[in-house]
Amino acid sequence: MSNWKGAAGVCVNEKNEVLLVLQGPPGEEKKWGVPSGGQEAGEALQESCEREFAEETGLTVRALEELMVKSGTYEDAAVSFELHYFEVEVTGGEITLLEGDEWIAEVAWKPISELSELDLAYPDDIPLIQSLVKN
Repeated sequence: MSNWKGAAGVCVNEKNEVLLVLQGPPGEEKKWGVPSGGQEAGEALQESCEREFAEETGLTVRALEELMVKSGTYEDAAVSFELHYFEVEVTGGEITLLEGDEWIAEVAWKPISELSELDLAYPDDIPLIQSLVKN
């Protein structure tokens, strides 16, 4: 069995919106999710989170605290996964779609109150995102 390890960044702004990416394989239906991706050799998980966030959104962020770890196995393949979620804050850049990236169709701030209405790749992320709502 092969093991996959990665990181995800959850960014909530002062309007209680979360930054999401609409993504999926080329030619398939896209779904919304937080920016995430696999850990590269020699990277700390926080570095993976910051790099993936920048690659997928154009924004530079700083990983703050680790929020949770989601782990399991994919039934169709002999692959186990471990995804570390970090709260992140934007430190620069601007939202941009990478030209030629057929995986990501859109990057947008979405109101946390409307998450249940979106076609999410991982609806079980909603309580985690809601826990970051600012009063």
